[in-house]
Amino acid sequence: MDKRERDELLQSGSIDNRIYLEELRQKEEKFMPTVESSLRKKIITVPDVIYKASGLLLMRRRIKSLIFTTDISIMRNNNANALMVVYPFTPELVITQAAISVANVPVFAGVGGGTTTGKRSIGIAFQAELLGAAAVVVNSPTPNTVIKNMSNTVDIPVVATVASPYDDIAGKVEAGAKILNISGARGTPELVKMAREIVGPEYPIIATGGPTEKSILDTIQAGANAITYTPPTAAEIFAESMLTYRNESEKKARAARFE
Repeated sequence: MDKRERDELLQSGSIDNRIYLEELRQKEEKFMPTVESSLRKKIITVPDVIYKASGLLLMRRRIKSLIFTTDISIMRNNNANALMVVYPFTPELVITQAAISVANVPVFAGVGGGTTTGKRSIGIAFQAELLGAAAVVVNSPTPNTVIKNMSNTVDIPVVATVASPYDDIAGKVEAGAKILNISGARGTPELVKMAREIVGPEYPIIATGGPTEKSILDTIQAGANAITYTPPTAAEIFAESMLTYRNESEKKARAARFE
C-alpha cells in the first residue's frame, strides 16, 4: 500500500491515524545491516544530510546524490547515486568513455556549451548517449537554440547549468532542458529558490551543496531535489594514509628498540 492509498483510507476512516503513525515509526527504526569487504570498505561517503533531499527519478532510478569528479579512482570508490563528470576543458569522448567504463552508477557527462558549442556540442552529446551516458550537461553560456537542437537530437535528458540569477532559466526550460543544474557558489540556495519559483514545484533541480552540512541542508530546503557533492582529492586522501603509515612505522621502530 502506497502513501496515496493510505491517505485515502485515513480520510475515509477505514484505518486509525495512530496505527498509521506507529507503522511509520517502526519503518524508520528498522535495522539495516552493513555488508562490506576489508579491502573495499574505505570509500568516499557523501554526507548523510543529502538523504533528506527528495531525489529525482531518472529512468526509474532514484538519484539524491551526485559526486563531482574526474578522478577515475574516486569514480570507483564512492557511495553516491550518480557521477557528475564535467571539467574546464574541451569535452572529449575518450573522457566520457573512460568514466562510463569504470562507473557503476549513472554518468552525467559534460558536453560543453561555452567555448565548445553549436553542432560540435550536439554531436558530442549524441555520441555520449551512444556510449551509455545517462544525461548530458551543458554549461551556463549555452545558447537556448543549442539546448533546443540538442534535446531534439538525443533521447537522454539535457541538463542545463545555471550559474547566475541573470541566466535565462525559463528560456532553458522552454528550449527543452529536462533538469537544471544550479551552481551559484555561496549564493546557490538563493538561486535554487529563485529557480524553483520560476519552474514550479515539480521540475527537477540538481544543485551544489557546498562544504558544510548546513549549506547542504539550506540548498535542499530552498528546493533542490538532488545534491552535487565535491569530494576531497585523491592527493588529500592519500596524505592521510601516508600520515598513518608514518606513525605506524615510528611505533614499530620505537618498539624494536626495547626488544
